[in-house]
Amino acid sequence: MKIKLKYAYIGEIITFLINLDLTGKQNRHRIRLVNTLREKYKQIAEEEMTLIKEYAGVDEEGNPNRKDGVFAIKDVKGFKNQQDELFEEEYVLEGGDYHGMLKTMKPIVLDYEGKVSGREAFVLDHLCEAFENAEQESDKE
Repeated sequence: MKIKLKYAYIGEIITFLINLDLTGKQNRHRIRLVNTLREKYKQIAEEEMTLIKEYAGVDEEGNPNRKDGVFAIKDVKGFKNQQDELFEEEYVLEGGDYHGMLKTMKPIVLDYEGKVSGREAFVLDHLCEAFENAEQESDKE
């Protein structure tokens, strides 16, 4: 099984998964998935900070320049384009150690019947779409 998650959703997917009420094997596999996603989220945050430093410059201590408490981005449009491009990238989880974990999590996500609203509804939709697309890919094989 292979799923693709857009970088833009990973932080909120972590929050969603943490809030699920699970026990036993489901809980263990959820924790594995969350830990995997946290590592990727850390990488994404580091890459975003690199972009910020690139577009704001750095002070003597290597921190991004700030003006009035916010990052002093010189080319806002260029930065936003690069940031959007970063967040559109996809994290692919596939096979190996991920197979069992994803197989366990798939019905939990697809059969989720709790109430969601606002941004959480988009996050759940993205996660369901990732699992549905994984199902379609395995049907092709």
